[in-house]
Amino acid sequence: MRYGILGDIHGNLEALNVAVETLEHRGVDRFLQMGDLVGYGADPAPCIARIIELQATVVAGNHDWAVIGKLDTSFFNVYAREAVEWTRSHLSREDRRFLEELPLVEEVDDQVTLVHATLDQPEVFDYIQTYYDAHRSLKALRTLVCFMGHSHVPMAFLQKDTIVHSNSEHFALNDVEHALINVGSVGQPRDENPKTAFAIYDTDTHEYTLFREEYDSEMTGDKIRKAGLPPILGERLLYGR
Repeated sequence: MRYGILGDIHGNLEALNVAVETLEHRGVDRFLQMGDLVGYGADPAPCIARIIELQATVVAGNHDWAVIGKLDTSFFNVYAREAVEWTRSHLSREDRRFLEELPLVEEVDDQVTLVHATLDQPEVFDYIQTYYDAHRSLKALRTLVCFMGHSHVPMAFLQKDTIVHSNSEHFALNDVEHALINVGSVGQPRDENPKTAFAIYDTDTHEYTLFREEYDSEMTGDKIRKAGLPPILGERLLYGR
């Protein structure tokens, strides 16, 4: 099985289309998506529709929960709060129902686990930034690998004799007991690389590969400005921050 893996999309249809086209061209069998379908971008409903069309397996992110009122936004920055309010008014009842029904954690084919943030406390939407953070989620992991998003920065923690941190874009999990892999963000990269990020994981070879592709970020930024969203949400796309 070859999984096409999509991190935080955040209403960025141009980036999502490039990621999907690339993954389909490379012959993936199934799509997995780690939440934050919406928030920041001007195309939340079309992004939801595209994911539904792909029959992707999806988990909920903090922005998805915020939009449907499951999460307090008082700790969001002012631009994120504005985007949440805007997004709420641009989703149909069916869109909101789709977000409401998303689980926080999903195990797929007894092969992989999906979560937006941490696996040990997914409802808190905390970040995995340290070895201790990674240890807690690795301890909760029942499959070989867990894919996650949230930080918008690609990286991995691999459980071998000890926990090893990796920024590699390609590696195999043959000698790994468990792995936490952040696939970065489709629609809001924040590793100072503005290219959309997405990945393939092959369960036969246990190989993971991260891809980066150009997309029309200027068009996405124009849509954000014309929609009345904070302009900075479009400007940051040009720099991957």
